[in-house]
Amino acid sequence: MTTTFSAGSKLLSAALIAGAGLFFTPPAVLAGQANAPLVTGLPDFTNLIDRVGPAVVNIRTTEKVKAGQGGPDEEMQEFLRRFFGVPGVPRGRGAPGQEEVQRGVGSGFIISNDGLVLTNAHVVEGADEVLVTLTDRREFSAKVLGADKRSDVAVLKVDATRLPSLVVGDSSKLRVGEWVIAIGSPFNLENSVTAGIISAKARDTGDYLPLIQSDVAVNPGNSGGPLINMRGEVIGINSQIATLSGGYNGISFAVPIDEAMRVADQLRKTGKVTRGRMGVQIGEVSKEVAESLGLGKARGVEVSLVEPGGPADKAGIKVGDIILRYNGQPIERSADLPRLVGASAIGSRAVVTVWRKGQQQDIVVNIAELEEDRPGTPAQKSPRGDALPNALGLAVSDLTEAQRKTLRVEGGVKVDASTGAAAAAGLRAGDLILQVNNVDVKDARQFNAIIARLDPKKSVALLVRRENTTRYEVIKPRQ
Repeated sequence: MTTTFSAGSKLLSAALIAGAGLFFTPPAVLAGQANAPLVTGLPDFTNLIDRVGPAVVNIRTTEKVKAGQGGPDEEMQEFLRRFFGVPGVPRGRGAPGQEEVQRGVGSGFIISNDGLVLTNAHVVEGADEVLVTLTDRREFSAKVLGADKRSDVAVLKVDATRLPSLVVGDSSKLRVGEWVIAIGSPFNLENSVTAGIISAKARDTGDYLPLIQSDVAVNPGNSGGPLINMRGEVIGINSQIATLSGGYNGISFAVPIDEAMRVADQLRKTGKVTRGRMGVQIGEVSKEVAESLGLGKARGVEVSLVEPGGPADKAGIKVGDIILRYNGQPIERSADLPRLVGASAIGSRAVVTVWRKGQQQDIVVNIAELEEDRPGTPAQKSPRGDALPNALGLAVSDLTEAQRKTLRVEGGVKVDASTGAAAAAGLRAGDLILQVNNVDVKDARQFNAIIARLDPKKSVALLVRRENTTRYEVIKPRQ
C-alpha cells in the first residue's frame, strides 16, 4: 500500500517526528546556515569614546637649550629615529643664552584619579618640563616619576584629584581579530580616535616585551596614548609604527598593558627598573642546525657569546650550547630568554637546560643585575695560509697558544681561505671554527680528518666565531 501526504500532512508528520525526539531540517535551510556570516554589522564606538575619552591626555614637552643649539634638525633626527614626537617652535626665552624649545607632542592616559599618568619613555626623554592637558582644557605641570627605555614606559604624576581614569585590562586575553581603538594627539590634533583590529598578539620587536600589533592608524603624536578594547579597558600603550615615510603605513605596535604595569609599579616605587641577566649573547636555531645537532625541530636558542666572568660563564655555560628551557619554561624563540631572565629576581638561582653534544643537562645560574651592555673580546684575524682547501672548501690552520689564551678557547682552528660550499655559506678568512656536528675541534689535522669522513649527502653544522659573535653555520659538502 502506498501512502501519500498533502502539504498539511507533511507538516503534521514533521511535528510527530519532532514530538518523538527527532527533528528534520530541510537541506535548503542547512545550506543557508552554513553560508551565514559569523560577523554581522559594524561596531559603534560612540558610547565607548564618551566614557574613556576624558582620561586620555595630551602631553607637550619643552627643553632649555643654549641659543643656537638644538632646533629643527635635531628634532627631525629624533622624529626619524623614533617616528614619534613632533618638533615645535620656540616658546619663549629662559635664562640669558638659553631658550625654551618645544621638544615634542605626545599622548598619555590617566590610570588613577589622583593623577598617575602612563606614556612612552621616548615622549618625555630629555624634557625639562612636561605639560599635561585634559579634554576639559585643564593643564598641569607633570613630574616624571621614572622612565624605562627598554620597555618604552614612563610614569608621570600631576597634582590633582578626582580625575577621570581608565580601567586596566588583561592583555593576555587578547584575540587576533578583536576590535580596538586608539585615542591620542596625532600631529597635535588632540583627542583623535582611530579604530582597527588586533593583527598579532606577540610581535617580537623588542628585547624585553612582546608587542601588540594592530592596524589601528597611529601617527606622530599618538605615541604614549592608550589602545582600548571594546569593554573600555586599556590593553596597551601605542609605541611604534612600521614605516618608510615617517607616517602610518598600516602597521602599529603597542606595549602590552600587563608588561607596562609591571614596569610602572617599579618606577613608582624606586624610579627605575631592575632586570636580571645571565651574561650571554644568543641567536635563533635554524631548522638545518637543529637537524644537524640531533634536536629534531628548531627550538631553543644558541649561545653565541659568553661574557667572561659573568653569571653564565661562572656556571659553566659554553659557546655553542643550545638553551632549551629556563626554570622549566620552554624557549621557543630568541626573544623568550631575555624576558624570562629579565623578570628574575636579582640573586636568584635559575635552572637552565642546555643541549650540548647531543645530550641535555641542567646548569644552575646565579642571576645578576642587568647593567649597561658590555663589549665582548674580538677574535684576532689571520692572514691567508698555504693549506689546501678540504672537501668543504676550507683551508684552516692551528691557533697559537697566545691566540687561544687571548680568545679564551681550548681548541679550534682559524680559517685561512674559504671557497666552494663554505664560501657559499658565508664563511670567510679570519673565522674561528670551534665545533663540527657537536664535536670539539682540537687542531687543523683533526678538523680535516673529520671533514674527510663526512657523508657528502648530509649537511654539516659548524660552530663559527667571528669577532665577538659565535653561531652555527650549516654547510652542505660538495658532491
